[in-house]
Amino acid sequence: MTKILLGTAITLIAAGLCTTAWAKAPDTAPWSYAGPSGPENWGELKSEYSLCKSGKEQSPIDIQNAFKYPFKPASFTYRPNKVAVLNNGHTIQVSAPNSGSVSLPTGTFSLVQLDFHTPAEEKIQGRTYPLGAHLVHRNDAGKLAIVALVFEEGAHNTALEPIFAAMPRNAGGMVTLDNANIADLLPESHNAYAFMGSLTKPPCTEGVRWNVLTTAVQLSRAQLEAFRAIYPMNARPIQPLNSRSVVVGH
Repeated sequence: MTKILLGTAITLIAAGLCTTAWAKAPDTAPWSYAGPSGPENWGELKSEYSLCKSGKEQSPIDIQNAFKYPFKPASFTYRPNKVAVLNNGHTIQVSAPNSGSVSLPTGTFSLVQLDFHTPAEEKIQGRTYPLGAHLVHRNDAGKLAIVALVFEEGAHNTALEPIFAAMPRNAGGMVTLDNANIADLLPESHNAYAFMGSLTKPPCTEGVRWNVLTTAVQLSRAQLEAFRAIYPMNARPIQPLNSRSVVVGH
């Protein structure tokens, strides 16, 4: 069984992304993180959201029992650029086109945006982190790769400071930052857990390459509370791993 799973993991590392769709258009069915339009019912709100209920490679997951495999860590070539900090009604989103790219074993993907969740949607060995960030990338074929950061409470995070200072409190609000460098958010180590998954919001599109960095980043209690004052909880519950394998670089 171990040999079979390890073979699956190696295949996963070498495989390209299989998704061809992303949530580009505005949502036409209301969804939320609680109540009748919450995650338990996403798959029934609209036919296009059916994967939220029927999908077998859904995210987020609790990362457990990862296989060690010597794949090359992600290589980031981010650069300072103008970004837009938007309250989209579900989270704080930072639109960052033309801000660089990430190189993964499956190819190079351009940074599109990042968004924040509290608590972090991913768990690592059962541990919940108070905040998470998803850095969404897309290649020329429209396939997606998401790099996830987890934050733990500790020192003040100077890289987060300009973004959190600009967070609009009301849905639809937007603030432009002229010279933001998303690279400053990254930890020194780019070692990651890698697996195939989905978007963590409707339409829950599968075939997304996930890389969850193994090193947590710190933020202060004041910064955490500033985000929670706008979004106290905006995380999808953990989804079944099913037959997927998770690998971690070493």
